[in-house]
Amino acid sequence: MSLEGEASLTEPLPPKRRTAWRALRRDAMGMTGLVLVAGFILMALLAPYIAPYDPAKIDVLNKFQTPSWDHWLGTDHLGRDLLSRIIWGARVALGIAITATGIAGAIGLLLGLVAGFGPRWLDALLVLLFDSFSSLPMIMFALAIITVLGPGTETLILVIVIVSIPGYARLIRAQTLSLAGADYILAERSIGASPLRIVLRHLLPNVVGPLVILLSMDIPVVIMLEAGLSYLGFGVKPPTPSWGNILYDGYTSLRSAPHMVIVAGIPLVFCTIGFTFLGEGLRDALDPKLKLRVVR
Repeated sequence: MSLEGEASLTEPLPPKRRTAWRALRRDAMGMTGLVLVAGFILMALLAPYIAPYDPAKIDVLNKFQTPSWDHWLGTDHLGRDLLSRIIWGARVALGIAITATGIAGAIGLLLGLVAGFGPRWLDALLVLLFDSFSSLPMIMFALAIITVLGPGTETLILVIVIVSIPGYARLIRAQTLSLAGADYILAERSIGASPLRIVLRHLLPNVVGPLVILLSMDIPVVIMLEAGLSYLGFGVKPPTPSWGNILYDGYTSLRSAPHMVIVAGIPLVFCTIGFTFLGEGLRDALDPKLKLRVVR
């Protein structure tokens, strides 16, 4: 291969003047994920207005109905409208996932910055704590906490926050350590800039991007964890509509109404696809390491 051919393999893109939003718009997979995520968020926010029925209203005389004009997705074993329960379940699932990942991300961001830019003894202590929590089996640890505190939405959020913090903190620590030796950081230190100024002005804006990407990819994991624990009876308590509760009701009524399992599984699948595609799109738009075009 000629030198010109080898050079073309890592030919840099033209100067990047477009914003991350314009870069995301060019990514078909990322835009597909954005549309799906936006749809689920709107469904969750507008649940009181678009749900055709009260999700907790019991109508035993109309139980196990198949999809019809009155009940588009049918009814469950208590005659509750499945479409209404799916819509309200989106509010529960996204509320828990966004709240838990947001809290865990904020705490992980703070601890990661302290570990990466603070004194070495504090870094070693925090890394030891991160490693200790990361070594625990997530499901077993979650079940242990839920057994002690009792099942419920608050307990579920607490579990997710505790098991998620080490991963976010380690990411931010690694990013901070890689930036701490950069020339512009050393220049700031040489002119007497305070550590707080360096963290807020230079480190924080550069480490937020990777964290946002990881959070967007972790939200579907949290949604599946919530659904799994609710399915096992350790998550959201009935009669609160949850995708996990609906999935469990469908499993127990599989012979009478097999469509319930399908109805409960579809939003889980599409929500996972949406956040995963959006995370991939954000990674391509925000990650500076992917600014080189590879010509095959």
